[in-house]
Amino acid sequence: MTALWTREELEAATGGRLIGEARTIRGASIDTRTLQPGDLFFAIRGEARDGHDFVADALGRGAGVAAVSEARAGELAAFGPVLAVPEAGADPVLTAMIRLGAAARDRTKAQVVAVTGSVGKTGTKEALRHVLAEQGETHASVASYNNHWGVPLTLARMPRSTRFGVFEIGMNHAAEIVPLTAQVRPDIALITTVEPVHIEHFASLAAIADAKGEIFSGLRPGGVAIINRDAQHFDRLVAHAQASRAGRVISFGEHPEADVRALRIVLRPDLSVVDASVMGQPVTYKLGTAGRHAALNSLGVMAVIHALGADLARAALSLAGLTPPVGRGERTALEIAGGTAYLVDESYNANPASVRAALATLAGIETGPRGRRIAVLGDMLELGTASPDLHRGLAEAVEAAHVDLVFASGPLMRHLFEALPVSRRGGVADTAADLIEPLAGSLRAGDAVMVKGSNGSRMGRIVEVLKARYAVDPTRRGLAAAP
Repeated sequence: MTALWTREELEAATGGRLIGEARTIRGASIDTRTLQPGDLFFAIRGEARDGHDFVADALGRGAGVAAVSEARAGELAAFGPVLAVPEAGADPVLTAMIRLGAAARDRTKAQVVAVTGSVGKTGTKEALRHVLAEQGETHASVASYNNHWGVPLTLARMPRSTRFGVFEIGMNHAAEIVPLTAQVRPDIALITTVEPVHIEHFASLAAIADAKGEIFSGLRPGGVAIINRDAQHFDRLVAHAQASRAGRVISFGEHPEADVRALRIVLRPDLSVVDASVMGQPVTYKLGTAGRHAALNSLGVMAVIHALGADLARAALSLAGLTPPVGRGERTALEIAGGTAYLVDESYNANPASVRAALATLAGIETGPRGRRIAVLGDMLELGTASPDLHRGLAEAVEAAHVDLVFASGPLMRHLFEALPVSRRGGVADTAADLIEPLAGSLRAGDAVMVKGSNGSRMGRIVEVLKARYAVDPTRRGLAAAP
């Protein structure tokens, strides 16, 4: 296998010096729990731990070399090969990782895409990874590695032979995207949508749009800005694109003026069928994930394919094989006394827009003869002073989705629970863990159960327990569309 980085490249890019004989570098890591033999281990300083404390473990697990600060290199070289990096910035090793990421971007001939948005950026990134991988060597962010360490780590992992690079870029505050998009230097930048996510850190939704619009500042000259035509503050986003080095703007959505437009969307429980016009060219395709939100984001994917000059027809065929990322719509059959129930795992994260979308998807699942639609909802975090009203305001969406029971976790989601009629109240608890037994005890054959909440709400624990107790062959789906 070709080395990801040679000794000479590491030293030249980071300004460091390699002590000892490095093993062949095949990847990069900042976490010994997921480190693979041959990884370059970056001993960065996290919020709670200093990576230097794990260097011995990393080298013992087969790391090719450990990047450490010059000040610690002498003591740590006893455990194996280390790359001593200059004392630069608040975290010298993070600075070195950023420099190595820049070197990866400099050497690649890949066409690079950056994706951001309040909702749907990970799903869109994964859809692009899936589609482009069938047309050429594709490198993309792992999970949601979209922050100040995730972006440079993903860059540092990018092989020189990459044809397509797909990077997710996230933010919680204004000005966070600027340095990240400057590192990625995308040829194409896409904004999925703008919603009141992390609103506690912003004065208004317009301010969130401005923060998302920062992604265009990193575009390479003549690059393409892709924007959701249905998004709030679309014109504001276009203004950001026009102020950048973008050569053109492509819009997508259901709006009649969208360049990539949905003419018809047929929603089914496990997939969607989309009739679209892509820059005037009719395209029909199946999408292997459910929900209107996924179908609309697929239009952004098709816009990227067009902008890249990739094979549109092949991409349309590839979308049929798309599966939801973990915690974003995965479906599991549960063996319950007397039959089967179905679990929809939306536990990765939550905000008002994504919860409404998940409820709408739940509405499309037909339950069994005695089955019910059950929504298990945890607190939506970082919504600021409007948080109680935003939680309470979900009651209308619950009713519209014909949800029979709501189980609520956390003090914020209690506002929704109390706004519901008694007949829809399944149970409420302070934590997700406290909700497990009441929920499990109420399940019966034919139920469709959707679990969703912000990461801090720990709703994934509910999914884990239900799977451990009741999961059967995940290919046994058997869901039908609601009438």
